Amino acid sequence: MPDRAAAIKAFLVGTAWADWAQHPLAGDASARRYLRLSSGSRTAVLMDAPPENGEDTQPFVQIASLLETHDFAAPRILAHDPVQGLLLLSDLGTIDYAQWLRHSPSDETTLYRTAADILLGLERVDPPAHLTRMTPDIGADMVRIVGTHYSHAPTDDLCDQVHHALATFAPDPTVLALRDFHAENLIWRADEIGHHRVGLLDFQDAFIAPAGYDLASLLRDARRDVSPGVAEEAITYFAARTQAKGPFRTSLACLGVQRNLRILGVFARLATQMGKPGYLDLMPRVWGHILHDLQDPALAELRHAVMDTVPAPTPETLAELTR
Repeated sequence: MPDRAAAIKAFLVGTAWADWAQHPLAGDASARRYLRLSSGSRTAVLMDAPPENGEDTQPFVQIASLLETHDFAAPRILAHDPVQGLLLLSDLGTIDYAQWLRHSPSDETTLYRTAADILLGLERVDPPAHLTRMTPDIGADMVRIVGTHYSHAPTDDLCDQVHHALATFAPDPTVLALRDFHAENLIWRADEIGHHRVGLLDFQDAFIAPAGYDLASLLRDARRDVSPGVAEEAITYFAARTQAKGPFRTSLACLGVQRNLRILGVFARLATQMGKPGYLDLMPRVWGHILHDLQDPALAELRHAVMDTVPAPTPETLAELTR
């Protein structure tokens, strides 16, 4: 493994940030890591994304530029070395939605309404043509990971039913989806106005999806329970304003099931192959989201396929994964 500390030092040498103190930040599910650089009250964030681990900083830079052009609060690029996989970013703030709401739970409706406004604003952004489009074919194929790493069962019928549900209720990928749009990736900036009240992070995997994909990510959060009344209010608000056609609630449920089936597989892989067992603790909540969305009567066939293929993440099932 190359010496990342030496690479970072060389990246910063000669810049205004060379002598700033460095503090590790909580990581995500990828091979990236983050450092907050500080000097007095001034701060910046360094993304360390080693190319030898399959990381690529260019997609982040491209989406950040697009978001900034459309007046969203994305980090500004202060310095960039794509060969070394190093990015220096403006610091959007230190308090994400989850942190804020732990101390101010009465603000939940305000925060989630503001996040819904961000997503409605993103519907007006023309997504880059080169991004992956989550067609029913792609969406169904994305679910196969749940069989490979979690259920260890054939997924052909499940994927067929996911494809059928997407083709029926969420067939048109037209909207820029940031993809990991949830409480820990949203910085609450209470003193700002408009779209700048929400700092956006972790959007390097953005793609083009049906309207509502990121709303499903927001409300069916793997790491945080959104109050049912707040979720209902956000759905009603969004449904009255979205460009999506057809029965929006069924479309949202369909997208939520597709997304969370994939997350079960991703979390199982992280726990069993990447030494991150903490993701097992999140899987019962993810399963609960799947069951909730499968209550939609229009998704009855998909529900049967899920129940036939994917076991509930009981303590016994989770213990068996790590044996």
